[in-house]
Amino acid sequence: MNVGIGLPIADPATLLTWAQRADDGPFSTLGLLDRLVYDNPEPLVALAVLAGATSRVRVQTEVLLAPLRDTALLAKQTATLDRMTGGRLVLGLGVGGRDDDHQAAGVDKRTRGRRLDEQMAVMRRLWSGEPYGDGVGPIGPAPARPGGPEVLFGGFKPAAIERVGRWGDGFLAAAAPSWAGGLFDTARRFWEEYGRTGEPRIVAQVNVALGPAEVVDDARAAMHAYYAFTGMADRMTAGMLTTPAGIREAIAGFADLGADEVMLYCHGLDPDQVDRLADVL
Repeated sequence: MNVGIGLPIADPATLLTWAQRADDGPFSTLGLLDRLVYDNPEPLVALAVLAGATSRVRVQTEVLLAPLRDTALLAKQTATLDRMTGGRLVLGLGVGGRDDDHQAAGVDKRTRGRRLDEQMAVMRRLWSGEPYGDGVGPIGPAPARPGGPEVLFGGFKPAAIERVGRWGDGFLAAAAPSWAGGLFDTARRFWEEYGRTGEPRIVAQVNVALGPAEVVDDARAAMHAYYAFTGMADRMTAGMLTTPAGIREAIAGFADLGADEVMLYCHGLDPDQVDRLADVL
């Protein structure tokens, strides 16, 4: 079972310390959240910096809100990052649910799912070296991974998970083991329906905080603020794991469900959490 770390977003200047400690430890991946109307670092820019400061860990958007971005430029940015990291980019994609993000980007929230499907069709073509179309040539560079960086789709509804089979390489599930199994099964079913070979890569996500009470309190406050728009922030923060035993139990539960990787998402800023989490594994 691979285990990655989801990075806190409150202070971008601390992320180099987090990334370098994770790269020196047992972790497989660094993940970073995405929002537009929020005090968080832009994930592709931030992960490019972190990739340059590390040599081994993958860098993963978790999830990038693709409909907020220009498609051709996004294809070029992600191909560049994939090429320059030697294939270490994992592109987690989703549609987002905040009205203000879509208003600021000047895109219609009501069509975000259709727009993501259209974006994937274009990006897959461009990553394969084909022309953009209508008299416009290819957009390079070629990514390190043939056909483009690994793409994971996040979501809970069937329409979102269906993209795993149609466009993706795997599924990113931000759900507890108690109900993630059904989501995993849905992703695998769509994978089979589209005639894909092998298995989709399944990546689970769980929120954690390890350390003194002030570290846990800081994490809960940051997580609550980030998810306040959902109306479920209290319930979500209540599910944060704050003990080594609880984290080990969750990792084992995801392993039993067939997950390939678990992302331990940290919202508190204390970088010593990297070392505490390493001791859990």
